Amino acid sequence: MGTTNKMASVPVPKLMLGMGTPMILSMMLQAVYNIVDSAFVSNMPDGADDAMNALTLAFPLQMLMVAIGIGTGVGLNALTARLLGQGDRERAGRAAGNAFFLSGIIYLAFLLFGLFLTPVYVASQAGEGTTARAAKMAVEYLQICTVLSFGIILFSMAEKLLQATGRSLLSTAAQIAGAVTNIVLDPIMIYGLLGCPAMGVRGAAWATVIGQIVSAAVGLALHFTKNKEIPAGLRYLRPDGAVIRDIYTIGLPAIIAQALMSLMTYGLNILLVRISVPMQTAYGLYYKIQQFILFAAFGLRDAITPIIAFAYGAGAQARVRDGMKYGLLFTGIIMAAGLGAVEVFAVPFAGMFGVSGETQTLFLSAMHVISLSFIFAGLNVAFQGIYQALGGGMESLVISLARQLVVLFPLVVLSVHIAANDARMTWLVWLAFPITEAVTLVIAALLLPRRRRVMAQASV
Repeated sequence: MGTTNKMASVPVPKLMLGMGTPMILSMMLQAVYNIVDSAFVSNMPDGADDAMNALTLAFPLQMLMVAIGIGTGVGLNALTARLLGQGDRERAGRAAGNAFFLSGIIYLAFLLFGLFLTPVYVASQAGEGTTARAAKMAVEYLQICTVLSFGIILFSMAEKLLQATGRSLLSTAAQIAGAVTNIVLDPIMIYGLLGCPAMGVRGAAWATVIGQIVSAAVGLALHFTKNKEIPAGLRYLRPDGAVIRDIYTIGLPAIIAQALMSLMTYGLNILLVRISVPMQTAYGLYYKIQQFILFAAFGLRDAITPIIAFAYGAGAQARVRDGMKYGLLFTGIIMAAGLGAVEVFAVPFAGMFGVSGETQTLFLSAMHVISLSFIFAGLNVAFQGIYQALGGGMESLVISLARQLVVLFPLVVLSVHIAANDARMTWLVWLAFPITEAVTLVIAALLLPRRRRVMAQASV
């Protein structure tokens, strides 16, 4: 059975679970990079506290790199799946080629940022309690990650192309190859094992980028050898304004959604350090655990989007409806399981990072309160995937703005002001997150009739 037949004929629940399971694993492995770095760095024999704070300062920019790479890939994924559903292989080839052209532009931007702007970026988040050593570690870590960011960017394109044709298991294999490489190299390069010099935080950065390059190499090899329905060649690399516009019509909302997560974390670093450096570090650590859980929803979204996009392109309305129904249902189940896991294993997670004292207390408080938002957040992510597949970039953007900016930031600013004057009220900062996600879910559901009306008018 060919890939196109599989996307068109396999029952939607079975197809979604078959495609979604490896995608979920792939996305969760993406989050493992930061968790593994933090876990090993927290056990450094010297300067562990500064190193942990350094990773917290570096994290928003790392998220931004992922945001632009994955967001462009999401646009590529939905566009390619829809073109293949319409039988337009030639235009699908141009979409893939232009995505690789865009990869070069994205890499150049982060290369220049890493070389010239990293110290300014790190200094902008530092507070009175931030040590010079922590700031220096953050700059060193980020310069390695940005100068060698071509790995994560190219892998984002290869991964989404494999997923667009239903070969999500292969994209997961590439992700696993990089994650295993990172896990193996982290202790060797951080602590100086097997004859390697002890590099500390710089070792964590080198392990990360080498893992990303391995994933990119494997992903590209699999794309060019297995994705035969997508034509390849140098002529497809020629920039095509119409194709690039189509990629970003779908992908820009995804980029903004991911970039807003980066902006939110950056802004929170600036706000939370007003309370204390332990508060800033505790949230940075919690966010990595949250990413691990929430990335499961992103993984399923990456199955929801091409399934619905393919069905929409083929005019199969029943499969579109099934994609929406089962996408929301499966996402809710996954996030409920994630909520239970975080509540049960909060203390072991704290032990994994080696936190203690005030940082541990704040970390556990964040785990128990913010995790209440998981189910709402997961459903919001699923709605974004649905709207992206149906050409609803505006609806997806509205959800992102509500989740990360319009609703959240006023609540956080108010709660930080209260907590900065009364340390007993720090839980108010964490409570802003579940309130935001619940309000956003109501907005996301209310947008659905509008999208249906637009689709009905387009089909007339």
